[in-house]
Amino acid sequence: MGLIDDSLEFVSESEGTPPWKVLVVDDEPEIHQVTRLVLGNFRFADRPLQLISAYSSSEAEALLREHADTAVMLLDVVMETDQAGLDLVRIVRERLKNQFVRIVLRTGQPGQAPEHEVVAAYDINDYKEKTELTAQKLSTTMYSALRAYRDMRTIDASRRGLEVVIRASTEVFAHHQPQRFASLVLGKVTELLGVEGGAACFRISHPNGKLPNHFQVVAASGDFTRYLKRDAEGALPAHMVQSLHNAFSQKKHVFRDDHYVLHFMDSDETEALLYVGEAHQLDEHSHRLMQVFCSNVAIAYENLHLNQELFDSQLDMVYLLAGAAESRSRETANHVRRVGILAQMLGQLHGLDEATCEMLQLAAPLHDIGKIGIPDAILNKPGPHTPEEMVVMRTHAELGAKLLSGTRRPVFQLAAVIAQTHHENFDGTGYPAALAGEQIPIAGRITALADVVDALGSRRCYKEPWSDEAIRKFVVDQRGLKFDPALVDLLTINWGRLTALRQQLPDD
Repeated sequence: MGLIDDSLEFVSESEGTPPWKVLVVDDEPEIHQVTRLVLGNFRFADRPLQLISAYSSSEAEALLREHADTAVMLLDVVMETDQAGLDLVRIVRERLKNQFVRIVLRTGQPGQAPEHEVVAAYDINDYKEKTELTAQKLSTTMYSALRAYRDMRTIDASRRGLEVVIRASTEVFAHHQPQRFASLVLGKVTELLGVEGGAACFRISHPNGKLPNHFQVVAASGDFTRYLKRDAEGALPAHMVQSLHNAFSQKKHVFRDDHYVLHFMDSDETEALLYVGEAHQLDEHSHRLMQVFCSNVAIAYENLHLNQELFDSQLDMVYLLAGAAESRSRETANHVRRVGILAQMLGQLHGLDEATCEMLQLAAPLHDIGKIGIPDAILNKPGPHTPEEMVVMRTHAELGAKLLSGTRRPVFQLAAVIAQTHHENFDGTGYPAALAGEQIPIAGRITALADVVDALGSRRCYKEPWSDEAIRKFVVDQRGLKFDPALVDLLTINWGRLTALRQQLPDD
């Protein structure tokens, strides 16, 4: 019967089943000889015994430290002292913290240790007088003790295995980045199974449930990393590819002698197959634990896609709202998209946490939402504004902040801060509050740079788009004046990402 060993990896019967360790503790050599004679051919659950001899309680303590997996201890009471055996019981349970070894007390002097007193006071599992221990009764005692030991170990293995599965599942549930989800699950599967060869993930998106032409590797670990972006048909042996087909067509996990394929699906019928190679054959207990983990991964996979769908919906709503404001000034919808992505990028480069960076992508596009309150004649004026018109135009920052601050949602609270401060200059010459340096919230400093850099490269009613060289020169010239110097440095180092984004999301 396979169990989960002390390292909490799944172990199979093919790795070998060691004998049951039985420690015989008695100061009479004849007892050892008779015990070996009687139990020499004894087997339980197709496993023999390994008899270990100790002639004193101190020797037994040392052997138990060395052999912590001892299943049964046949223990004499009277040895170097009248209470040596009983004292050893307390040492085993209290000092060695060994609650698994089954202790069978054998005494030739029952008057020294009355049964009812010993059983009540000491954590032993059986009490026998040596005169009553015939060969048959000794064998019966061993069956009972070993069965109890095996069952306790099985229960403990289940408990520890479930703890590992719960910890692994918790990490999976806590993960919200789709691009890293597959890699995390692969790592946890190989960790649970103790697989050294690695694993691979195949993601299939299909509208009608038909078998895809190819299973492409989208994530891999260990030896399978060389197959990334390749098709399984050309990389894996035919019988393994067949397992992928079976798992996909039957919509269930496939367990083979040398590999497994785990199947997951979400409500959009997007499927994932996890292939684990060079795997050990699971016993029934380990198989159940693996099924529990797979069920949790399936739920997490579904939640991940639901969260992503919710996030995409929120993003669309933000772009529509921001686009409504921008369209009044005849600016393109892709401008607000690029500003959000640039703000997220700058936040990541600046070292902000991932949650804040994700909120920046949602909040930054709303920086000019206050333009909804600016009259068209001023907003779309092709020439320069008069001083009076400029005063009105600048009110859009405070109008936007007031509009967005009416909700407790963190994204809109951040958007309100951005709307209020994205026209503040690093040297204190901006508006509406003439804030300077780090008085300006980092989200405002980031959006100010992202907005100006992108706007300069776009056509407006009052200007033609600037060249890439001219934009870069302006940004560098305004370092420490209009823009945060540290952010300028980060952007110039990563300028290629800015130009690539404009190519991916060009103006209409």
